[in-house]
Amino acid sequence: MQHDAVAERRNNIAPIPFEADAPFLKIIGELPRELNGTLYRNGPNPQFDSPGAHWFVGDGMLHAFHLENGRASYRNRWVRTPKWLAEHDAGRALFGGFGRKLPDAPANLTDGGVANTNIIFHAGKLLALEEAHLPTEIEPGTLATRGYHNYQGRVAGSFTAHPKVDPVTGELMFFGYNAAGPLTPALSYGSIDATGKATRFERFEAPYASMVHDFIVTASHVLFPILPITGSMERAMSGRPPYAWEPDKGAYVGVMKRSGTAKDIVWFRGEACYVFHIMNAWEDGNRIVADVMQFEEAPLFPHPDGRPTDPEKSRARHCRWTFDLSGNTDRFQQTYLDDLTGEFPRIDDRRAGLKSRHGWYACANPKLPMFGALSGIVHVDGNGRRLGHYLLPAGDTISEPVFVERSKDAVEGDGWLLAVVWRARENRSDLAVFNATDIEAGPAALVQLGHRVPDGFHGNWVGAA
Repeated sequence: MQHDAVAERRNNIAPIPFEADAPFLKIIGELPRELNGTLYRNGPNPQFDSPGAHWFVGDGMLHAFHLENGRASYRNRWVRTPKWLAEHDAGRALFGGFGRKLPDAPANLTDGGVANTNIIFHAGKLLALEEAHLPTEIEPGTLATRGYHNYQGRVAGSFTAHPKVDPVTGELMFFGYNAAGPLTPALSYGSIDATGKATRFERFEAPYASMVHDFIVTASHVLFPILPITGSMERAMSGRPPYAWEPDKGAYVGVMKRSGTAKDIVWFRGEACYVFHIMNAWEDGNRIVADVMQFEEAPLFPHPDGRPTDPEKSRARHCRWTFDLSGNTDRFQQTYLDDLTGEFPRIDDRRAGLKSRHGWYACANPKLPMFGALSGIVHVDGNGRRLGHYLLPAGDTISEPVFVERSKDAVEGDGWLLAVVWRARENRSDLAVFNATDIEAGPAALVQLGHRVPDGFHGNWVGAA
């Protein structure tokens, strides 16, 4: 039984080979009538098998669950990036991952990205994101690909999959790593105002070349974590891992005032660790507090010599970082708030960058042999204390939980959590709708799909206009 569960688990990473429309989905329970809008999700779904390609670099596929007046429909489409189009025309894979062309690919072909990590709505535009290329604009509803969006030519190069929107001003802040070319230590930073106009774009040097997946924004500061999944052109050229775990480099976090410039960045040091995702951060007097999902050792990436990292240490746990801005120390504190394995933290986005009292993340079931499989949701308060904990039936797995407020003026945390669940025995997926402050009661409604949604990364809710 254990073997079957693990084997099935692998099956939900495999791509689905089709695009589909399902106008009327079966609903178990009752969808809240206030839920009017679309949950968009993104994740890797390679069009073609490619030898040695990391799962991270599969072509992006968007999954849209549209909810309206208690009904539900579904649509999925590949993001038609230049890479996807070139491979579609060729009828085969042309890239081996991380922009590496296969030997028999046309000489004039350039990597066009995969747009597979996140999807956001800002200033009237729906944007599919990954961290090595510009945003790809998507047509809401149809999911048709409109092409790269470069903000009237004001933004260039890599653009994070985790930009932050200030809930007060509507400003979107973003960064990019490898900003001076592949495997370089340069970062870019910029902002887009609430109308969609680029208001800032600059570049600066980090302490070393790092894979910087997410960053931290508060009401008055921006923080850039430089953590030791390092990039090395020398390794890449000699056939070794381009990205590898080098804990001796240590952890750096650069703190910049939002009103300042990159020249004013103050670098803090910490114990070597890795963080893919930030839950939230805020200012507390002379301190900045940031809640993150911290790994002691990086998962998914080896040491420079190819040795794997320690699986026991390669699990994320809810951790609090504290920065003293009064100049007493250049070290930041790292304190674990729980021992539960988890990832994909979310908050009520109306509290982004401000002190928050509610957070949620997907967790692993400690009683199951499937280490690393996310199979439940945890609800925590503003100090990381568990307020609720829900586990799926054995073998089933869950995606990132997305919070949707009940109404614009509802109190923080009053609303629903939406998460896609894979049902291992039936090999198909449900959209689960939870009451956000009572997840232990289980889903209030299930929207049932006839096929599976492969394990993916991030999603967001876009309410009906």
